[in-house]
Parts: sequence; structure tokens; C-alpha cells
Amino acid sequence: MTDLRTEPVAGDAMLEQWRYVHNTIVPPAAMSLDEVRARAARYHLENAYVGDVLVGCTTVRPPEGEEAVATVIARVLPAYRRRGHGTALYERGLAHARVLGARAVETCVLAVNEDGLRFAEARGFVETERYVLDGESDLWVDLRLAAACPTP
Repeated sequence: MTDLRTEPVAGDAMLEQWRYVHNTIVPPAAMSLDEVRARAARYHLENAYVGDVLVGCTTVRPPEGEEAVATVIARVLPAYRRRGHGTALYERGLAHARVLGARAVETCVLAVNEDGLRFAEARGFVETERYVLDGESDLWVDLRLAAACPTP
């Protein structure tokens, strides 16, 4: 198992840590601190630590639409992968999405992040769309959990 500790993001220091992980994992979508502040007002953000070392972060976007689709994104810095941290973060994010009433779960991954795609597919996510944002060149992949939002 993992000795992972998670904390909801609060205050500029934690926002900056979340931003660091996000920008390291998805550099084409790098965000400023102000953009992270705006995201924190809309979504549930958490940082993940082993001891005092930052190893990852999560985003849970609340359910939307008739299908009550939530988005759960778990990010782990490359040096800390394959230790169970991603699984722990994903399960925590999924549990939070359930509490918010999600009936379906999606995620999005930068296509060049092969580790992230393998991770999502190994947990039952199925690709639904590949796209390039207007004015950009990076390929993104949207995936949806094949089953309804699973319960424990």
C-alpha cells in the first residue's frame, strides 16, 4: 500500500504546489496562479504527499448534465509513479465524485502521456474522443468509465 497523505488545497502555497504538479504533467495546459485560484473556486483540488514531499494532485469536477457526469483527474509526478499513489488518488477522487452525486465519470489525458492513458484504461476507462484545442497542436484524449460510477 501507500503512505500517501492528501489535503484539500487551501491558500496560495498549496495552490502553487498543485500548479507545479499540474504544469509538470500537462505543460501544454500550463496555468498561472490566478488560473488555479479560479479553478479552485469551481472544482475540488487536493495535493498528495509522502511525508512532506509533494508527489501528486487531483481535480474533481462536480457532476454536470442529465447524466450527472463528474470528471476525476489524478496526477502523480513521474519520480513517484508505480508505487500505488495514483490508485489511491483515483479512488479518493472517485469517492468524492460519488458523494457529489456522480452517476458517470470521465477523465482527460494528454495523448503523449502514455503512463496516464495506460493507468486510465487499466481502471476501466474507454476512449471517447481525441481532439486538438483551437489554436493548439497537442492531442488530448477524453475517456469515460465504462461502468456507471462504481460503488465500493
